[in-house]
Amino acid sequence: MTKSCPVLTPAERQVVDIIERAKQSMTDTVLKALETATKQAAEEMQRVGSPEHAPPYEYFAAVLHQHMYCVMCGANPDTFEGGDPRIAIDVIRNSQNIAKHYWGVDIEPYPREPS
Repeated sequence: MTKSCPVLTPAERQVVDIIERAKQSMTDTVLKALETATKQAAEEMQRVGSPEHAPPYEYFAAVLHQHMYCVMCGANPDTFEGGDPRIAIDVIRNSQNIAKHYWGVDIEPYPREPS
């Protein structure tokens, strides 16, 4: 069996381009917000003379990741209440599959819930 890529019509190509531009704009905005939060925390902590180190960029990325995980699962990001555990498992499986396929991690993805 051969795999083929369909040739998009001009209208389909236009839709794909619109979505790609929106996705890139969103990504740029989020990455800039992470940089801004990191800088803001460091500046404000320095201004008040805190002896503590400001959280690194990765801390804010992890906070955002946790928030978005809740959003994707339908849970309240502040209380973690609600949400669909099947979606949660699918999101975890997706991350495990990425780690296995692209980064060679020796992991067997979390099993799917029986239907």
